[in-house]
Amino acid sequence: MSESVIIALIGVAGAVIGSIATVAVQWLSHLLDQKTIEKHEKPRKNLLTGMLRAPEYRWRRLETLMHVIGADEETTKRLLLEIGARASEDGQPLWGLVERNPLPKGKQ
Repeated sequence: MSESVIIALIGVAGAVIGSIATVAVQWLSHLLDQKTIEKHEKPRKNLLTGMLRAPEYRWRRLETLMHVIGADEETTKRLLLEIGARASEDGQPLWGLVERNPLPKGKQ
C-alpha cells in the first residue's frame, strides 16, 4: 500500500473513532442527567404520594401540593401523573390517587 492510502485509512479510522466517542459521551451525559433529575424528584414524589394517601383526604388542592413540594404547576402535574394521580372530573383544581378515586362507570 502506498503511503497516501495508509494516511487516508488512518484519517477515516480517526473520524470513526471520534464519532463513536462523541455519541458515547452524549449518551453517558444524558444518562447521568436523568439520574440527577430522578434523584431530585424522588423526594417530591414521596411527599405527593404521602399527602394523597393521608386517610383524612381523598382529594388535595393543586395549590397546596405545589406549595409543599416547591414546584410550579406544570412540574407538579407531571409528577402527579407519574405517581398515578388524576384531576377531579368536576373541573376543580383537586387531585387524588386513581387507586382511591377511580373514575365513575361511564366516564372511563
